[in-house]
Amino acid sequence: QLQLGQAGGGLVQPGGSLRLSCAASGFEINLHAIGWFRQAPGKEREGVLCLLSSGGTTDWSDSVKGRFTISRDDAKNTVYLQMNSLKPEDTGIYYCAAGWGCGWGKGDPADFASWGQGTQVTVSS
Repeated sequence: QLQLGQAGGGLVQPGGSLRLSCAASGFEINLHAIGWFRQAPGKEREGVLCLLSSGGTTDWSDSVKGRFTISRDDAKNTVYLQMNSLKPEDTGIYYCAAGWGCGWGKGDPADFASWGQGTQVTVSS
């Protein structure tokens, strides 16, 4: 059974940074594409960034370019989302998910079968 456990998140002031982690159990995370999604209150879930098993990345959201990065630590079987220069509009629940690829669009949740539990990120002064 593929399981993803998330950690990180919380309350941060605008301009601050947070790092989210997504740890895999039951499978090797480097054999899958890992996508980060977020969902703001009253909005649909949107794709943020995706990391291919090859190590390549796909930018799903133009709004995070230059501020968010995705990385992987194979020894820890964990993928990270580093978020810098956070803005209030980055507020939402962030999810990691495992799939077989990042897809061709801007991140379709239907392409990802296994999901983390989600973690709240709140950017506010």
